Amino acid sequence: MRGAKTAWFLIWIAWPTLAGTGGFSGLQALEFTERVVAFGPRPPGSQALERLREWIVTHLRQWGWRVELDRFPAHTPRGVRTMVNILAHRAGETPSSVVISGHYDTKELPGIHFVGANDGGSSTGFLLEMARTLAAMPVRKSVWLVWFDGEEALEEWSEEDGLYGSRHLASRWQRQGVLRQVEALINVDMIGDRELGIARERYSDPELVEFIWRTARELGYGPYFLQSTMAVLDDHIPFVRKGVRAVDLIDFDYGPGNRWWHTEQDTPDKLSARSFQVVGDVLLAVLERLGVFR
Repeated sequence: MRGAKTAWFLIWIAWPTLAGTGGFSGLQALEFTERVVAFGPRPPGSQALERLREWIVTHLRQWGWRVELDRFPAHTPRGVRTMVNILAHRAGETPSSVVISGHYDTKELPGIHFVGANDGGSSTGFLLEMARTLAAMPVRKSVWLVWFDGEEALEEWSEEDGLYGSRHLASRWQRQGVLRQVEALINVDMIGDRELGIARERYSDPELVEFIWRTARELGYGPYFLQSTMAVLDDHIPFVRKGVRAVDLIDFDYGPGNRWWHTEQDTPDKLSARSFQVVGDVLLAVLERLGVFR
C-alpha cells in the first residue's frame, strides 16, 4: 500500500490537469438512463431486468468490450434467486486494473411502480456512456466496468440481504487472484440528481477520496463534491473489507428531505445531464491521472 501511495503522488505530478475529457456526454448518459427507465421496474429475476441486460450487452459488444455474464445463485429471504452481474473488460498492457461499478437493479416495492431513475437507473446509464467513451481510448492499464445485480435488499437490509452481486464478485475475484490487480474501485450510485452534492463516504478509502475530490476542484467542480461526510453501505463495501482501495460516489440527499428515494417520484425529470457530465469528467480525469490511458 505504501508503494501504491508513492506511485499515486508521482502520477499526480506527471499528469497535468485536464482542460476537457473529450468524449463523455452527460446528455447521452441521461438519454441512456431514460431508455433504462423505459424498461420499467427492474428487480432481480424480473423479465424487465433480463431485457435490460440483453440491451446493455448488445451495446457493449458493438463497442468492442469483452463481456461476461456472471451468473450466481443468491440466497435471499425469499429463497434462492439467480442473479447476474455484467462484467465488461478491456485488457491493458500491465496487470494493474481499475474498476468502475454501479448497480442496475431496482428495489422491489409491492404496490409501487418504482422505476428507479436515479437509484439504479443513473448508475446504469452512466456506465453505458463511460463504456461508449472508453471504447475509443487506448488503455495502458486494464479497465473493468461492472453492473451489479441485487444491490437492493429484498426485505430488510442486513449482512445477508443486499449487496448480493458485489459480495459474490468480491469473493470470486479474491479466489481467482483478480483483487490483487485492482488498483482502485470507484462505485457510482444515485449520481444523476439535478441538485448534485456528493458527500465524502466514510467507509471509502480516504486517500482515494482525496484524490478524486482534488481532481474535482482542479476541474472547477468542487461545489459538487462536498466536505460533509456520510456513512453508506453500498457495493464498494465487500471490496473494502477485502483490502481493495474503493470509494463510493453517492448523492444520498434526493429531493426535499430525501423524499424521492424509493418512491414513485424517482423519475427522469428529477435528473440532469449536467450532473452526469460532472461525474463523467471527474472520473475520466482520475483515470488519466492513475495512468490508465496510453
